[in-house]
Parts: sequence; C-alpha cells; structure tokens
Amino acid sequence: MKIVTLILVVSVMLSLSFSAAIKAADTGDKGNVGVTCDARQLQPCLAAITGGGQPSGACCAKLTEQQSCLCGFAKNPAFAQYISSPNSRKVLAACGVAYPTC
Repeated sequence: MKIVTLILVVSVMLSLSFSAAIKAADTGDKGNVGVTCDARQLQPCLAAITGGGQPSGACCAKLTEQQSCLCGFAKNPAFAQYISSPNSRKVLAACGVAYPTC
C-alpha cells in the first residue's frame, strides 16, 4: 500500500512540476531535433524507477524519445533525484539508453 501511495505522490509531483513543456535545443542528434522536453512523458518509467522493476516497452520508447532532454531533467531539482538514482541507471541500461553526461 505504501508503494502505491508513493507512486501516486510522485506522479502528482511530476505532473505539477512540469506544467509547461520546454523546447529542446538541437544537440546535434538529428533524430531528436525538435523534441519537446516534457518529464510527464516519462511516467511509464515511474514504477520501474521508484520500485526497481523492469521497464516496459512504453517506458523504453519514451526514454529513447526524451534522451536529449535527460541532462535538462538532471539539472532540475525536481527531477535530479530520479535521474541520478541507481534504479534510473538500471532502467536506462535495460532500455539501451546511455546515462547522460552533462
């Protein structure tokens, strides 16, 4: 029951923290040009990051899509703890997404 409450609280925090999407800068990766950085898009990953489980296909797809935004999320105090957590590193590795070097 506590994990469900934690996931719900984190989901609400993520939703409220990023009420406005930020346009990503061109990082030179032509596949991600014009990506709109929006932490809410990573909600399919929340259970895997907070609970340590395996990421879903939807999670991996969103991580790949938002990869150019991860440094921005890591620098944001509202999201830094999630990006830098050991479970986050495991999820990124499982999805084949490189951990951001900012």
